[in-house]
Amino acid sequence: MPDDRLSLTFAALADPTRRAILARLADGEATVNELAEPFDMSLQAVSKHLKVLERAGLISRGRDAQWRPCRLETAPLEGASAWIDRYRDRWTGSFDRLDQEIRNLRRSQEGRDHG
Repeated sequence: MPDDRLSLTFAALADPTRRAILARLADGEATVNELAEPFDMSLQAVSKHLKVLERAGLISRGRDAQWRPCRLETAPLEGASAWIDRYRDRWTGSFDRLDQEIRNLRRSQEGRDHG
């Protein structure tokens, strides 16, 4: 598995179970048992998902006696969003130019049809 931040983030987000766990943590801290409740899988399987999320920096785990709450860490998501936004600007610009070219072609065609 790659070890750069962006690759770790996208690899972690590639799994629907991990995305669901992050969505739950967006509502606040939760224990492994609480995170495992909606899934039909073992606690060990959920723990493996949590390790992937933790390695990507998307969650952190506290320690309060027996209670080890997991919490969402947003910095990696912000980094991924910034990376996507750079390309969104390019796509938007390309689509805007394409839209303008289509309007120009339609005007040109209408001019020939009425001329």
